Amino acid sequence: MKFSTWQELIDHESNLEYWQELDRFVTSRRSQVDVYPDRSEVLRCFDLLDMADVKVVVLGQDPYHQPGQANGLAFSVNSDCKAPPSLRNIFAELNSDMGIDRHSNDLVNWAKQGVLLLNTTLTVERDTPGAHQGKGWETFTDRVISELGSEMSSKVFVLWGAAARQKRSLIGQAHSVIESAHPSPLSAYRGFWGSRPFSRINDKLTALGHDQIDWSL
Repeated sequence: MKFSTWQELIDHESNLEYWQELDRFVTSRRSQVDVYPDRSEVLRCFDLLDMADVKVVVLGQDPYHQPGQANGLAFSVNSDCKAPPSLRNIFAELNSDMGIDRHSNDLVNWAKQGVLLLNTTLTVERDTPGAHQGKGWETFTDRVISELGSEMSSKVFVLWGAAARQKRSLIGQAHSVIESAHPSPLSAYRGFWGSRPFSRINDKLTALGHDQIDWSL
C-alpha cells in the first residue's frame, strides 16, 4: 500500500495493534516519568514537511534525553537551548566542509527546505537514552523509510552511525546514500570528521535536479 501524505500513513498505522500498544506504553510512562519530547512535538518532523517535498532524509536514533532539548527533529534543539555534543560536532563539520558558522541550534529551516530529520525512536525518558527502543517506534519509522525509499523520485539518505546504516536495505536503488560514523563524541573520530556530508548532499541534489539546501538558515 502506497501513501501520498503523512496523514494517510499515520492514520493507517495508528489502527494497527503495534501502534495502539505503543501508545498505551508511552501514555503510561508519561504518567510516571518525564518523557521527551512533549506530546505535541512527537510527530513534528512530519508537520513541517509534506511527504512530496522530501529531498533529504537524515536518520537519528532517539530524542535528546535532558529537559528542554528534544523538539521533534532529529539532532535539533530549540534556539535558546545549548547545543548538545552531537549537534556541536555536526556544526563543526559543517564549518569545516562549507565554511558556515551556524547561529541557531534549531534546525527547523533545514526541515522547511526539504530535509526530513527523523529519529528512528520518537520518544525517550529523562536521563535514559534508548528507554523506548524496541517498543514499536521502529516499526513505524521503518515504514516511513520504506515508503520514501521505494519511491522513484530520487532523494538523498544520510546514515550516520551503525543504527542508521542498518536501514540501508530499506532504501531503493533510485536514491543516493551518504554514510559515515555517528557525530557523537564517542564515534565522530571513526569517520565523521572530514566526511563533508553537507557539500556532498548538495552535489547529489544538483545531480538529481533539486535545489540545494542552504545550511546556514
